[in-house]
Amino acid sequence: MLPPVVVGVDGSPESLAAAQWAAREAVRSDRSLRLVHAWSRHPRPRDGEIENAARRHLARRVLREAEDGVRAACPEVRLYDELVEGPAVERLREAAEGAELLVLGSRGLSGFTGFLVGSVAAGVVARATRPVVLVRADEDTTDEQLPTPDGSASTAPGHRDVVLGIDLNEPCDEVIDFAFEAARLRRARLRAVHAWQPPGPLGRGEGDSGLVDDPRRAEEWLGFLRAVLEVWRDKYPEVEVLETVVEDKPANALLRAATGASLLVVGHHLTQRRIGPRTGPTTHSAIQHVYCPVAVVPYW
Repeated sequence: MLPPVVVGVDGSPESLAAAQWAAREAVRSDRSLRLVHAWSRHPRPRDGEIENAARRHLARRVLREAEDGVRAACPEVRLYDELVEGPAVERLREAAEGAELLVLGSRGLSGFTGFLVGSVAAGVVARATRPVVLVRADEDTTDEQLPTPDGSASTAPGHRDVVLGIDLNEPCDEVIDFAFEAARLRRARLRAVHAWQPPGPLGRGEGDSGLVDDPRRAEEWLGFLRAVLEVWRDKYPEVEVLETVVEDKPANALLRAATGASLLVVGHHLTQRRIGPRTGPTTHSAIQHVYCPVAVVPYW
């Protein structure tokens, strides 16, 4: 049995949108969907019996509402739900361990593009060892589809580009494979983007290829990108791939590339830090500012 797609729900509009996105992903990949809601008991058991009963009732209602919304939007999905007790970050991280991926909601910033990532979503992304997808509150199925010439959403199969942010100084198989599989499932084009920066006045920049002029440096980066992706092209011959290298900061390049995309895929290097788990600056910027759903794929 294939691992399920898991989605954390809390009754908010963003979590309900995430649940429907997760349902479509489960159907695409022929997996079941597991709705998870975490709740906590009153800190004083003797004084909190009535409070705990009310919290359990509310938690069950949250799951029912999410299930009703998913079944209405995606009736073909195989669905089950689970109520878990304890801190949301830890319970959701545990739920993700046996899953294909975990989906969470994030609020869109009014008047801006991007996400307002709450403490739960940020904590899960930083700690999870399975891919986590963040979905904004107003994400809709038409946002994934290719537009028609008149600008309306297409009803024909096919989705907008899947964008892969790739660091050629540290290309990661898990991140690349996730992006190719996402593009295959959607019958979408995969756009692989690498951003590079020229050396500063005091020497070469990080990952600099050593060439003198920028046009030749860009050409070498492009050749390197194509070489890295060659084995994945062979594994996924049905996926159209567009390689792009740009001279810019990675965060800026991904923000532009993800405009109009159906999904952005970035990596998260899991390391042991004294200050605790956290995402790198490029991934952090992506989940804060990119408008489309963002898949954060962890790797060691």
